Amino acid sequence: MRAVQAVEFGGPEVLTVREVAEPVAGPGEVVVDVAAADVMFLDTRLRSGWGGDYFKLATPYVPGGAVAGVISAVGAGVDASWVGKRVATATAASKIGGGQPIGGYAEKALAKTESLTTVPDGLSLAQAVALAHDGKTALAVFDRAAIQPGEWVLITAAGGGLGTLLIQLAHAAGAHVIAAARGRTKLELAERLGAEAVLDYSEPGWSDKARAVTGGAGVHVVLDGAGGELGEAALDAVADSGRFLGYGASAGEFATPDAATTTARGITVYGLFDITDANTDWAGLAERSLAEAAAGRLEVVIGQAFPLDDAESAHAAIESRTAVGRTLLTVGSAR
Repeated sequence: MRAVQAVEFGGPEVLTVREVAEPVAGPGEVVVDVAAADVMFLDTRLRSGWGGDYFKLATPYVPGGAVAGVISAVGAGVDASWVGKRVATATAASKIGGGQPIGGYAEKALAKTESLTTVPDGLSLAQAVALAHDGKTALAVFDRAAIQPGEWVLITAAGGGLGTLLIQLAHAAGAHVIAAARGRTKLELAERLGAEAVLDYSEPGWSDKARAVTGGAGVHVVLDGAGGELGEAALDAVADSGRFLGYGASAGEFATPDAATTTARGITVYGLFDITDANTDWAGLAERSLAEAAAGRLEVVIGQAFPLDDAESAHAAIESRTAVGRTLLTVGSAR
């Protein structure tokens, strides 16, 4: 089968399409004929060689943490009725063909049965894979934030896949949404999805402008997908006794709000690992996100999709900050 391999650590140009052995489902696993694969910011960082202390990758490897497609084979102990079903799923951490990890940038991928989510009628496989990570994460963040009608909510990285979902969820909850992103295209998208005010955080003083939008009182909630200095600047816009939820690091690292400041002002800070716990029903959240999209209550924004042969351009778009919403690789029919 054809798959994209990172043949060495480096820039997007190290992504190369090669013929590799097809995966074989082991116990508790299925083979998915891939229609579309999710392309994440994390994928670009791992390809560059970042995170070696946490992610034990050796080149060559096939990137990609989530796919959607049709199950074509099952392993031992798996109900054969899965064959032919449309699913969205995380890829399995399995190895074949000389120890090469097989991710989602391929014509076929392995998945564990516990990670499978059936794609409902009315939702395309492309939409489903765009929600594979962002859908359940957005709902987990939204549920923890406990947004109330009339509250002011500032969302950073608002033009990304997760940010576009959170804008819609907060707006539907009756909140006043302020969206912060980089560039006119992303800000116009945020407005269309329900943001009352938009701010370009590449411009100086943007967090002061966010506070000014609220009449100077400050926002009740920050949903921070940007992280780094951008996330820390967003803290300046929070009202006393507000909430700050930091779940993203598109700026490079997670935000680290000053503890003395947050304590003095009574601001509750939730980090990524505070937003969920061991009892989080990830499967339920995944099903809920697909159901919301199938019912038309959540718009799935796929800003760009590239063929398997052009994975390099997909990574380049993310790294250049020009990508809007989700970025996908299309492999088979994504309907």
